[in-house]
Amino acid sequence: MAVANGTAIHARAVRLDPPELVRELLDHLGPTVVAALAGVRDRKQPYKWAIDGGATPRNESLSRLQVAYRAWWTIADVDGEQIARSWFIGANPRFGEQPPYMAIREDRFTDVLAAAEEFVDH
Repeated sequence: MAVANGTAIHARAVRLDPPELVRELLDHLGPTVVAALAGVRDRKQPYKWAIDGGATPRNESLSRLQVAYRAWWTIADVDGEQIARSWFIGANPRFGEQPPYMAIREDRFTDVLAAAEEFVDH
């Protein structure tokens, strides 16, 4: 079931327009975390990306945002939004006690998505 769910979440992440994708992440994680995981220093930048017709994230930032969306919904669909937020910003032994959003910033996409699926399977 996790693979089918993961495939559906991936499809949603790819089909969403970048402004909508960023708005969802901002709603759930806030500007500081979204900026950090996207690899930008300015915590206001995600708000610029969230405007229809506004600035567009660079390809590497967009990839990170899509992975964050996938990891978020993998957990939120099973355990709810509060647990997903806690997982995202909390220390995680799988990442040397760093939060998963920092692993996304480091482009550890496979590790983050595997950790999210492992979390919901336990």
